[in-house]
Amino acid sequence: MKQILAIMAVIVFTGIPAWASYSTPRLTEQTTGQVESSPHILFQQHIPAIAEQFIGIPFKMGGDPRQTGTTDNSSLFYSIYATAAQKAGLVYKAYLPMRYLLKNTYQVDLEEVKNGDLIVLNNDLAAMIYLVEPSGRLHFIYASEKRQQVFSFHSENLVYQAYWLENLRGFFRLKDGMLLPER
Repeated sequence: MKQILAIMAVIVFTGIPAWASYSTPRLTEQTTGQVESSPHILFQQHIPAIAEQFIGIPFKMGGDPRQTGTTDNSSLFYSIYATAAQKAGLVYKAYLPMRYLLKNTYQVDLEEVKNGDLIVLNNDLAAMIYLVEPSGRLHFIYASEKRQQVFSFHSENLVYQAYWLENLRGFFRLKDGMLLPER
């Protein structure tokens, strides 16, 4: 009986501090698994952590988050793409206003979307899919003029069902020429 009590005491005293110090990892920490070596795969894997850094910054048409701490959608997407490309050993071709960025994408099916793809509405409003969870849940980011900040939502959110899917043009991915090898 004393041995059982001693074993239980060891379990309690060593297990509780570890359990008490446990905290739920951030979303990006939960989804970063083994990193693959392809630059394009690395590009996609860097997008969630980079995108999360922009959530909540103020909206301003023509804003540049690196210089003014404000952004519009085109600058937001450029900043995420350029930073992810640099971390993956690639170069993102150039800043493009939204209408020109969309001309440098091609349509993909919902089942094929990856981090960095865009959801585009009939009026050319776009949000970036910055994280695709293994469950299929999608996380989006965009600079909202109406909310006056960079906003994030996911595919289980009512606004996704009631607004984004109802006005959907499609899902789009950057053409290969937008990501170049670093020289």
